[in-house]
Formats: sequence, C-alpha cells, structure tokens
Amino acid sequence: MAKLCVLRQFVSNNNMSVHMIYYKDGAKRMRPVLTREEYLSLRNGGEQRRLVERIRAGEEGLKSKLVQMNYSCLPNEDGSLKGSKMMSTTVGMDIDHLTKEEMPTVRERILQKKEELGLLMLEESARGGGYHLVFRRRPELSQEENLKWASELLEVKYDDGAKDITRVFFTTTASAEDLLFLDDEIFERLTPSPSLLREGSGQTQGQKLSTPLPHREGKGESLESLLLFPSSYHGIPFTDIIRKYWELNNHGFEPTIGDRDTLTYQLACDLRHICGKNADWLDQVIPCYNGFPEEEKRAKIKSALSSEYNGFPQRLRNTLNALTSPDLPKGEEGLADEDDNDDAVANSSLFTLPSSLKRMPMGIRDSIDAVGPQLSMPVITAICPCIGTLATGVTLDVHGQKRGLNLIAYIAGDFASGKGGIDPVVEAWMSEVQALDKMYQVQEDEWRAKKRAAKNKKEQPEEPKLPVRCLTLNNTVANLAERLANTEGKHAFSFTPEADTVAQKWKSTMSDFSVMLRQSYDGTKYEREARSADAVNVHIDKLLWNVCMCGTPDALYRVVNNYTDGFQSRIAVARTPDNTFAPLQDKPPVLTDRQRDRIQQIAHLLPLMYGEVVLPKLEAKGREWVERIRLETMKNDDRTRARQRFRVCVTAQRMTCCLMLCKVCEGLIQKHGLTGAEAQLKQQPGLWKEMLLKAQTPTMLEVYDVIADSLLENALYFFRDRIENAFQSRDYAGNMNGERTKRGKNDSIFERLDIQFSFEQAMQQSVAVKGANVNHNTVRQMLKNWRKQKLVVLEEDGNYRKV
Repeated sequence: MAKLCVLRQFVSNNNMSVHMIYYKDGAKRMRPVLTREEYLSLRNGGEQRRLVERIRAGEEGLKSKLVQMNYSCLPNEDGSLKGSKMMSTTVGMDIDHLTKEEMPTVRERILQKKEELGLLMLEESARGGGYHLVFRRRPELSQEENLKWASELLEVKYDDGAKDITRVFFTTTASAEDLLFLDDEIFERLTPSPSLLREGSGQTQGQKLSTPLPHREGKGESLESLLLFPSSYHGIPFTDIIRKYWELNNHGFEPTIGDRDTLTYQLACDLRHICGKNADWLDQVIPCYNGFPEEEKRAKIKSALSSEYNGFPQRLRNTLNALTSPDLPKGEEGLADEDDNDDAVANSSLFTLPSSLKRMPMGIRDSIDAVGPQLSMPVITAICPCIGTLATGVTLDVHGQKRGLNLIAYIAGDFASGKGGIDPVVEAWMSEVQALDKMYQVQEDEWRAKKRAAKNKKEQPEEPKLPVRCLTLNNTVANLAERLANTEGKHAFSFTPEADTVAQKWKSTMSDFSVMLRQSYDGTKYEREARSADAVNVHIDKLLWNVCMCGTPDALYRVVNNYTDGFQSRIAVARTPDNTFAPLQDKPPVLTDRQRDRIQQIAHLLPLMYGEVVLPKLEAKGREWVERIRLETMKNDDRTRARQRFRVCVTAQRMTCCLMLCKVCEGLIQKHGLTGAEAQLKQQPGLWKEMLLKAQTPTMLEVYDVIADSLLENALYFFRDRIENAFQSRDYAGNMNGERTKRGKNDSIFERLDIQFSFEQAMQQSVAVKGANVNHNTVRQMLKNWRKQKLVVLEEDGNYRKV
C-alpha cells in the first residue's frame, strides 16, 4: 500500500519537473505546471513584470512577491513542500554573485554545453548578477552531487545555500532578456522508474507516459482506475449537479459551440469549490460540450483555477439547495453573505467577470474598481471612446483600412442600476481636455461680453475659432457642426448621462444626428452648406467625434429608431446587470483619489502617440472570431447575427487597441515614472509602436473575444426583432420580446436534420426554427450556402447528406 501511495502521488502530479509554489493555511504548497503556455503565462503576468522592474530598480524587498518555482522535488502526499524527500527528474541550480563582466561569459558557456549538461531552462535571476538553470538529473547521484557535477562542467560555483531539493526559485519574466532557454521536455508527463516503487526511496527517474502503468498485485484493476476522483458530492452525482446547474443558470440548455468557452469557464469557476480546486478532478467531471477539444477544455479549467476566489458561489449554492443537499462544504457557510454579492448581482453568464478582465492595465483596472466588477463591461465600453479621443493621433489598420480609434457607445440599464457610477470615471479620463476647454470657454465668454457691448458699433469684435473638444449633446446641428470643424483635426468627445437629452433635443433632426455619428465612426468627410453668409458652412476632411451615452433601454430605442441605415451596427452597446434583488452594499465602490490620479497619468500620455500601426495578432484574432461566427450562423441560417459580426469585429479591435495603449503607458510609467515616460515618448516617437506590438499578449487577445462576444450578444438582445421586422416589412415598431432565448446545439436547423435529409425535411425544420415566413427560395439559398461550405453534398437521388 505504501508503494501505491507513492505512485499515486507521482502520477497525480502529471508533471515531474516544474511546480509552482502557492500558500494554503500559511504553508507552502506545490502544483504542477503542465504546459509551456501556462508556464509563460505565469511568468509574463502584468504584476510579475512590474515586480521584476521595481526589484531591478532597487526595491529588493519585493522579491518575495514574485512567482516561485521548484524544479528539484515532488510535493508530499498532501501537496505541501516542506520536508519533501521525493526528487523529481530534474535539478534546479542557482549561480549567484557574478560580476557584470562575468555574466555574458557564463551565459555563453552554459548554452554551449547545453547538450552535455542536459539543459532544460535558463533564466537570469531577479536581482541580476546571476542565473537559475534546470538540467536533467543524473539518477545515480544525490542532489548535491548533481550540483557539484554541473558546477565542474560549467566551471562556475553554484550557490551552496541552495542545494536542498525543496529550494524554490524566484521567477523572472518570459521576455527574451530574462528567459534565455526553455526546452519543452521540461513539461513532459512521466511515469516512475522501479526505483520510485522502493518505499522511502529519495531518487527517481522517469520515462514518457506511453509506458503502461503497472497493475496492483493480486488485482485486475489498473492504477489509472484507482486514481479516479469521487463521482459525487455528499452523495449527489456530479452528473445530476451539472444537469441542475444548467437548468437553473442557462434555461436548461447545455453549452453550444457558440458559448462553450464562456460557460465551461463559468462552470469550472463554480465547481472548483467542491472538486478540491483540482484540475484533474474538474477534467474528469466537466464534459467536453459540443465537440470541445480536450486540451481547450483543460485550458479553460486552468484559467478558472487561477482566477480570484470570492467565497462559495451563489449559482452553485442554489443548485445544491435545489437538489435538497443537506450539507454544504464545511467552513464555507458564512462566506456567501459577504463575498457573494457579485454573484447575486451578476446572475447571468453575460456578467461573469472573465479572468482576463481582472488583469487589466493601469487606468482600466482603476476604472473597473471604481464601479465594481459587475459593471466591468459597461465601464470598459464607456471609457474606450475617451481613450480613442485622447489617442487622437493613433491610426489602426483593421482589415487593410486605416482609421482612428473612432467609437460610439451606449450604456443601457434600468434606473438605479449603477450607470451613475460611470460619470466620474469618464470625467477623470477627460479632465485634462476639459481643463483646456474651460480656458477656451472663458475666452468665448469675454468675446460675447465685448460683442454685447459693441452691439450698435460699426466695428465688431472678431469671433474666435477655439478648439473646444468636449461638446455637449444639448445642442443644435449647426452649432455642433461648427464646433466639430474647429477641433484642429483632433477627436471631439461627447458624453451624456441621460440619453433622453439626445432624443428630445434632436427629435426632429434625428436623421442628421445619425448621419453625423455614422460618418464619425468611419472617419469620412462631412460637409454642411448654407446660402446665407451668416449661416454655418462646414467642410471637414475627416470627421472625428467619439460619443458615449448612458440611458434606459427605452431611451435607446428613441436614439436608435432606424435599423436599416447602419447606425445601429456602429454603436457599441453594453448593459448593466439586473440588480433588482441585489442586497444594498455596505460600502459601494466609488472613484478614489488614487484611482483618479492613476487614470489621469495614463490619460496624460495617450495624446503623445502619433502614427499608423498594424497589429497582426489582433487582426488574426479578429478574423478568427469572424470566421467562427460565420460558420455558426450559416448552420442556422441566422442572417441577422451573421451581418452584425462585421462591424462588431472592427469595434472590438478598436476597443482592444485602446486597452493595449493603456498597457503601453503603464509599462513606461513603471519603468521611468510619469515625467520620464513623457520624455521617452517625445524623444522616441516610434517607441509606443514597438511596445504596442509586444502588448498583443494572450491575455489581451482573450479580452478581444470577451468584448466581441459581449457586443454581439447585446446588439442581438436589443435589436434582433426590430432589425428583422424592419428588413422584412419596413415596420420599425417591431416589439421587444424580452431576453433572448439561448438555444442548445440541437435547436439549429443544421443540427436538427438527420445525416441524410430531403429538401422537404430542410423546409420543415426551417419553418420550425424561423417561423412561417420561410419560403422555398430561402431554403434553396440556405442549402446552396451549405454546399459551398462543404457542410453537405447533393446525392444522386436528390437528397442531401452531411459531410
């Protein structure tokens, strides 16, 4: 049995070389790092990079906050590090106290002898002046003998204070300057050699997992089957828990290809609380929904495990209560009252805060903190037009078209839903521009006073053309057009906390408002001619005007009342969560002075960036998203959703670029301070472009998906019925039927049909899904599209067969 326990521990860790250190109950514990991607992600987090920069700038006391790794041992049976006697298949070595001149010589010597050494990883130490390296263990030698052997081979002294197998290493970043060498062999899964099976053995050697696991003596059951985790929780099968979970939280529908990423992540975030926070257990419990690749599902589980813990989740609690489970996890009962407010508010998967949004750069993170996580998407949607206005000199290439960061946003929510918290955040972003505008407005007031005084005089004071950029929407078409012509080629910005201001002021000229905003989104020419010499004549080569409106859904329909002119598809709509039954918070989030200061630092640097930029990874991500939606919509002949994806992709790329610009500013501020960052941008005009290319991190690209999915979902939530009615009957008064029904995979026309089907069957299922308005031509065109995409083939008997 002792052998079995040792082997169980070895296999359950999956990976014998790389373990990350974390703390539980004040003790160091270890968990395996299974892939190169996970390893690089841990090293390259924003906080990790900031800490490394500050440590190298002299703040050595921060070293303990860095990610810690162990490469020489395996955890004890309870996952702890202290006192471990089980060696891994690799050795971690610390080379310290090198001079600046010695550093390159030692590095080259290590890399030249990497084959003989069996080098798997080489990094520069956090404080500089040394290296950490990992090499294959020579199993016949002890830990200290391995270190001595490597020391002699490399002709360099190792740190004899770091010779214990439990020694941890403070990790640096994943940049090429820090991580000098990494071999994927360090992540290979291994099985134990016979030496591990010797009870109490301290040395191990491994081989790849292709070797079958041994069987227990006298039993026909393999060790793999012994390693399965419990299939129930307090006697309730996990299959029943998950079924009830979707019943309560997703209208009974299991995840489909369109939402399986988000919903699998959400499910893993909740189930981790009753699966021991164990990736393997969650992998066993959570199905691969709708053909979800195994590795992608595991990646979602890993992301869920690394996200923040906020007490026992209310969604899961409700599920367990519905299944009449008498017990809840010990020690968790009291956490719901304090920590589950977010779950009570964010009662929809649309408002579950993805882990990527918890790792936002300076300024963005402060904006989210100022309103609370449940309003993360509304506040991001609101401030991106501010960022695009401030970064007025930046031009982004999207699909080969170079445009400014032109954005129009609408934050929709019922009264008392938290929209008001966005106002001070927007004001903080635009405070510097507003300060200039106040100066211009003083000059205007002086001119008006002079004009009144000279009312009957022949000589009239000349009207100044002042570049006021923050423009009120409580204005006339002529005045607004004149203001927009005077911004000296920079973006203007308008914000209103009450969208009904627009609906009332522009009621008779709403089409003019729509045209101006459509042209501002595209950055195209805008002209306004008038015969009178005193009337406003405007000729703008590129109309640059970003707008953000907040209001109720009802006001949204008064602002957007035409669904065929393209105005609707240019608006980024976010909605606040339903907080009808949310408890009143003791300390609701507010914008603090520190948050305002950090926002203003980022806002100060954005205007210093000028030029065109191509972001190939972001562009590829956008194209990948567009293609995924195209294939999904084609299977269900969903033309409305398919058409929305085009401008959603462009808007999401612009918004993601805004966030990445803030990441660039954050990096400069951390490295040089605000004054130094400003000097760097002025002295090196191309620096921001280089840094922006590097800002295309996996986290930022994941944010693109979150933004794009949110924009598409909200556009359909508010406008689907109205768009379809408008196109079909030109009846713009199509009613809103409340929240959209989420469909399972078997509700698409394509999935409803058998492998082989006739035209009549396709017609029947189309009517069942889309209603009685479907005709033969519609179905023929749908089948033609399917054939073009090789989803189906036409058989000789005239029937169709799925490919």
